[in-house]
Amino acid sequence: MVATVKVYTNQTGRYRLLDRVFAAYVAVIRGTPLAVQLLIFAYIIIPSNNYILIACIAFGLNSGAYVSEVIRAGIGAVDSGQMEAALSLGLPRSIAMRRVILPQAVKNILPALLNEFIAIIKETSIVGLIAVVDLTRASDIVRSRTAEAYFPLLSIALIYFLLIAGLTKLTGLLEKRLARSDRS
Repeated sequence: MVATVKVYTNQTGRYRLLDRVFAAYVAVIRGTPLAVQLLIFAYIIIPSNNYILIACIAFGLNSGAYVSEVIRAGIGAVDSGQMEAALSLGLPRSIAMRRVILPQAVKNILPALLNEFIAIIKETSIVGLIAVVDLTRASDIVRSRTAEAYFPLLSIALIYFLLIAGLTKLTGLLEKRLARSDRS
């Protein structure tokens, strides 16, 4: 007799097998350093010379695990009475989620998503590990040719700082805008 794997739903309508697979994915990604994930993708999973594509896949999968948790927490932060009220009005669960729960969750999710975006930008400084020339790798090249570490390293630190400071300012403005809409 051959055992088959069935994807079945429980009483809440979730797919148990998929829940377990995605939970394992999130646990593995969040439990290992991004630099190690990048190297595993580059030299084991996708051995290729297209290192930019490999970096995009590795960063995307890494960020996806964190973003999924942000979205899960944002939806969980919405009062369960909102779903009950929508269902009591006769809305199907999918429409209640799309029209009632998600608009409220977005206010909780957006600042954290922007913070994840900022984190990704800073994490890109490790792509030099797989031979992609980025700011950090370029500073290493300049440093190796000039034997001067001061100017190249402080230059890239300043570039990252200005980029992140600008994005942080935009995030703060968005948070103020969202808070203002809460009061009105």
